[in-house]
Amino acid sequence: MEKELICIVCPNGCRLKVDIDNKTVSGNKCIRGEAYGINEVTNPVRAITSTVKINGETSKMVPVKTDKPIPKNLNFKCMEEINKVQVSLPVKAGQIIIKNILGTQSNIVATKTIE
Repeated sequence: MEKELICIVCPNGCRLKVDIDNKTVSGNKCIRGEAYGINEVTNPVRAITSTVKINGETSKMVPVKTDKPIPKNLNFKCMEEINKVQVSLPVKAGQIIIKNILGTQSNIVATKTIE
């Protein structure tokens, strides 16, 4: 079985053809495209970026992200967990907001310091 993808690893945007059965990739201009193509059909993962509410604030939010990509099928559940959280100031960039989200070994961390 073959699947066609557009590689998002670098700016080239190569059109990949991934042979799922043989785990081979064609159409990539760099070696990273081969790894991306195989991973995308066997175990797709995504980095999540979002914001977290600040206690007592109505318009200010803390930007956050996963420190490692998580399985793509957990994206919506991850967002549900992020939306449940509120933090108190101050928050430092890199501070863990949610540890080991959904058992993925990935943490939700602040990406900006807010005093």
